[in-house]
Amino acid sequence: MTIQRAIRIIAGTFIMLSVFLSSLYNGVELSEPTWLWFTLFVGANLFQSGITQWCLMEKILSKLGLKHG
Repeated sequence: MTIQRAIRIIAGTFIMLSVFLSSLYNGVELSEPTWLWFTLFVGANLFQSGITQWCLMEKILSKLGLKHG
């Protein structure tokens, strides 16, 4: 598995998990979208890495031994 593929899988998993947790724990009170802040964080990091070409997760996965694709 390449780093780019792993990053996409991790980001997608984090987004789906945060949306699921948001619907599970914030289903009654929609005024406090606590878990959606996590979704925003992941999206902001994807946006930032697209502009700057730097990604912390890429550095972490590289140190864990995954190859660039």
